[in-house]
Formats: sequence, structure tokens, C-alpha cells
Amino acid sequence: MASDEAAGATQSPFLRFEVLKKRADFLRAARGPRQATPGFVLQCWERGDDDAPRVGYTCTKKVGNAVARNRAKRRLREIARLTIPTHGRAGWDYVLVGRAGETGDRDFAQMCKELETALSNLHMMRK
Repeated sequence: MASDEAAGATQSPFLRFEVLKKRADFLRAARGPRQATPGFVLQCWERGDDDAPRVGYTCTKKVGNAVARNRAKRRLREIARLTIPTHGRAGWDYVLVGRAGETGDRDFAQMCKELETALSNLHMMRK
């Protein structure tokens, strides 16, 4: 931990978040509010507990073949890893849905900013 602080890493309230794996969790998030961005769609659901946020990733076959879908999901996982610990909230489920032709090729820094904006917009709506 000391090496992270020495490197200038910011302290985050969540050291790690859980990954959604059950279909029911994805379906529940799909019923909640969503925020569309050019690179992906963010769906969320407030669980009502104080546990760490949970994140799921999905890409349909519209995104492309297996190679393209896996690349898109890797990029979604990385932007979530960088953004959710500082901008996510405890007790929330988030699902990042890849978009055809965009998620795999879009500028990475831009996608990180889009996720920050989408999270703040969704949390403002829920206040």
C-alpha cells in the first residue's frame, strides 16, 4: 500500500469490486436507470446495502466475432477498474454494455471520461 501512495495513486473507498455473474443480476440492472454514451451503455441498480459496488460486462454478437467481443469486454473491464473505485457507490450494481463498432475502437481516455460522466448523471437522477 505504501508503494501505491508513493507512486501518487489516489486512495479509493473500494479496493476491489465484485463482478456480476448471475443472469438475474444482469436482468435486474437492465430494469434500472441507464445512461447511453457513444462507446457503451451503462445500466445500474441500487441494491440498498452498503457492500462494495458490483460490475458486470456484456457484449452481444452485434459487436462482432468472439475476438472483437473479448477486446471490447477487456476495454470495459479496464475503464471500470480505473473509474468505479472513485466514482461508484456502495450498494450499487453496474452493467457496462458494449456497442457495435465503438467500444473496441474508441479512444480509451474518452471512454473513461464518458464513464465518469455517466456515473455522475445516474447518481444525480437518483438523489
